[in-house]
Amino acid sequence: MADKRGGLHWWRWERNSGDGECGVTWPVASLIGKGSTVSIETSSDRPPSSLLLSGGWLVLFAVLVLPAGCGGHPKGVLTPVADTSPDSSRVSMLIATTRGRSEHAGEMFTGERARAPAFADITVSIPPVRKAGEVAWPKRLPPNPATDFATVKADELTTDVARTWLNATVKKSPDRSVLVFVHGFNNRFEDAVYRFAQIVHDSGVKSAPVLVTWPSRGSLLAYGYDRESTNYTRNALEALFQYLAADQEVKEVSILAHSMGNWLALEGLRQMSIRNGELPAKFKNVMLAAPDVDVDVFRSQIEDMGKRQARFTLFVSRDDRALAFSRRVWGDIPRLGSIDPEGHPYKQELEANKITVIDLTKVKAGDGLHHSKFAESPEVVQLIGARISEGQTLTDSRMGLGDHLIAGTTGVAAAAGNAAGLVLAAPVAVADQHTRDNYSHHLSNVTGQTGGAKKAVAGRCIANGPAMREAACDSSRQ
Repeated sequence: MADKRGGLHWWRWERNSGDGECGVTWPVASLIGKGSTVSIETSSDRPPSSLLLSGGWLVLFAVLVLPAGCGGHPKGVLTPVADTSPDSSRVSMLIATTRGRSEHAGEMFTGERARAPAFADITVSIPPVRKAGEVAWPKRLPPNPATDFATVKADELTTDVARTWLNATVKKSPDRSVLVFVHGFNNRFEDAVYRFAQIVHDSGVKSAPVLVTWPSRGSLLAYGYDRESTNYTRNALEALFQYLAADQEVKEVSILAHSMGNWLALEGLRQMSIRNGELPAKFKNVMLAAPDVDVDVFRSQIEDMGKRQARFTLFVSRDDRALAFSRRVWGDIPRLGSIDPEGHPYKQELEANKITVIDLTKVKAGDGLHHSKFAESPEVVQLIGARISEGQTLTDSRMGLGDHLIAGTTGVAAAAGNAAGLVLAAPVAVADQHTRDNYSHHLSNVTGQTGGAKKAVAGRCIANGPAMREAACDSSRQ
């Protein structure tokens, strides 16, 4: 359901879908013979703590040291290959990093810290058919652009050439905007590159994409190192923000951060606000996905940013098991990404700061620890793209969640987009009064009928090429 109470926009999203691929942060670790995973149950409001009790330290140790992910993927995926698939899409991005350079071909940058920032221009080919929200990692090298994400360009840039790239790409953006993405904990360089390529492609955003990637060692055992690496990168990120603020070609800046990357993004914004006296007016959107940030510290950071603030959107999920563990590490203080937005004092404080809250607790997407729903739920990614590209808020007092799903799918063709939106909105209309009120109207506009909707498909597919779209998606139609 959706509600608007004062300045607080609160959504509780109810939707069922199949689990996506393992995420790039806090992946599930197989613990017992047949690949069973850690299950953390709790009947109270306290965070799950079974891993820390009754000899659970042994289990916790197993979680940390066993290989993570879905069987892994080949190393060296950043070695450029020819894009032999005519129906593939391409995402080009500017890389700004404080990682050290790698000596290995196809890796480019490591998890170690560099003395000075470096820049790169990378283009990723997206296969024409894949599951929405999925990074289609190659199973072997070289990748097949028809079925896999593939790197087709990977060039290091000098600072001056990076500025030229940004200037030229911003001019191609309809609104002269930039999207800055800051990844989270446990990300290797290629993890961050491919995840950002997926987000840019699936969201349909037209902003110039800039990936800020900090020195994460890509290991569950390196939590402390990774956290200090975000602190190490604060000055470099602020310098980038200051450059974007001063660049007259850039008219709008949006920031999307995930997990531990939220700490870095918030600190960069805080430093710039203190130095400049306020946030620049062109910094329009700050989207915080599953932030691994102490709620008390966040309160202080927001206060330091002053009265002029960007539109903050907070994506929370109370079933985020990674943040439940992080809470135990950080002295049992709630993490911002797993709060109950209705609870005291969060509801009042979020309302006072006009922070939009998207509650993803019941979204069944993302990794097994429910920590990457923002990227692997197709609807959430579309909403992010709609906000950035169209400048719209993610909620409105007269529009339900389903209405925004419809609005977010109308970019390519009105009829097809609305039909897709209706498919996405159907389960939401059951719980969302505003969507329920408008659903029949949307349906009649698309189908010319007033009674009932065709059975909605349970899953979604993405097909880039027109020649392949009909065959690829036909199997999912009812």
